[in-house]
Amino acid sequence: MNDNEEAVTILKFDVELSVSGPITAVVNKRTAAVLRSLADRLEKDDFEDGFEKITDASGEEIGEVYVDYSEMETF
Repeated sequence: MNDNEEAVTILKFDVELSVSGPITAVVNKRTAAVLRSLADRLEKDDFEDGFEKITDASGEEIGEVYVDYSEMETF
């Protein structure tokens, strides 16, 4: 790396959820809770590269997340 190059971290974070419930408001609330939980985990650096199953508060599997950290050199 020369004096004009700098490394930056790139995160690819793909989330796929399938949430069901009796009414839209319940589905939205459950989904928002899962997304908040994922955000908290991300801030705590709790993910490794790869796929991970996602569960809701009741332990039901509702999707997965794909995490990929990489670095890129900039000029």
